[in-house]
Amino acid sequence: MADSGYNPYENRNVEVPISNVGAFVSLLKCVIGTGILALPLAFAYTGWLNGSILLILITVLLIHGITLLIICMVESARRQQQGYCNFPDTMEYAFNQGPKWCRYCAKASGYLVDGVLAFSHYGVCVVYIVFVSVNIKQLSDYYIKLIDLWIFIVFVGLLSIPLFLIRHLKYLVPFNLAANIVMYLGFVLIFYYLFQNLPHISERDAFREPSKLPLFFGIALFSVSSVGVMLAIESKMEHPEKYISWFGVLNLASVVVVISYLVFAIMGYWRYGATVQGSVTLDLPNNEIPAQVSKAFISMAVFLTYPLSGYVTVDIIINHYLNRNQQLKHPHGVEYIVRLCFVLVCTVNAVAFPNLGPLLALVGAFTISLLNLIFPACIDLCLNYQAPYTYGRLRWKLIKNIVIIIVGSVILVYGCILAIMDMIKEYGGIK
Repeated sequence: MADSGYNPYENRNVEVPISNVGAFVSLLKCVIGTGILALPLAFAYTGWLNGSILLILITVLLIHGITLLIICMVESARRQQQGYCNFPDTMEYAFNQGPKWCRYCAKASGYLVDGVLAFSHYGVCVVYIVFVSVNIKQLSDYYIKLIDLWIFIVFVGLLSIPLFLIRHLKYLVPFNLAANIVMYLGFVLIFYYLFQNLPHISERDAFREPSKLPLFFGIALFSVSSVGVMLAIESKMEHPEKYISWFGVLNLASVVVVISYLVFAIMGYWRYGATVQGSVTLDLPNNEIPAQVSKAFISMAVFLTYPLSGYVTVDIIINHYLNRNQQLKHPHGVEYIVRLCFVLVCTVNAVAFPNLGPLLALVGAFTISLLNLIFPACIDLCLNYQAPYTYGRLRWKLIKNIVIIIVGSVILVYGCILAIMDMIKEYGGIK
């Protein structure tokens, strides 16, 4: 893209910036969550070697997508001479720079980004409440007595309110650090079981037949990416130029994430084989203290992650719509009300539909393929459409972005079809 003397980074104003270390901690927490517990099942679908190769390729593809998106956001801000340009505004601006037919849907594209982002993180927050509630119920059932799940959901939802009223990402960093610590402590306790009675690795398939690859991709895509939080962290950094450099926060965190995922997934599949369940914690014995403590630690980590995941949806509601032009007289008061309502709606949703597996698969296939792959590639295509901008030598940017769009479209269509079929079976009573 063309050079210019204007540097958006130097003109970005952040009310309460976070450090590189704070960004790294928050990034680890936003990615490493409940999805990692299902990765052993994903490897059972593909085999341990095939799963390892595919997981690395998926991570590289998704990280490239988020890097490309941030580069385009910075470029859009540079061309418009402003400090920061968010995702929907970047989408709208880029479409206005692209072919004539793109300009007709430029405004709608910005709203589409907001809708997909908000819905994605809202769904994750509902799942987090259900996940924590189910694990607490398991402990309660063993030590106290049988209590209905909805009671625990309401209890967890109400406990989430004080933490969710924290407005700034910087003040969430200590909670994210605590969540990372207890999450990895929980993993250590799980490994206590994973290293027991290991069969010979030859008893586990390195490659399996490809019919269940879509199920692997569904779990892996949900596990690896959290677009909205990744962008929110970059937008609040004190030194945002350190986020996407070669040895920047994003790449370093990605290396830690991939190593953690590979070790956890391979060991989980190696220990339990094709019988591994949807969450490896379900394979642990319910009557042993280390297993119970691991569930408690992981539940605590997910509980502490809730404000980080919900931040994106609230930010969209407040800063993109309710207070976009700074028209609110009491913006902080309005935000507290929105945050309170958000938690209450999530809680009610969790009580009404505690089994969100099929819906989450649909949300994952729909949102990640769009936000991480298709939208960034479309934005880059449009930004380079008009002179003096070009697609590079031999039009390599054009070819690369078309390939990304095709891959994203395949994931979008195929993943959504399978997820909708699962939803019909789950909610329609079809066996």
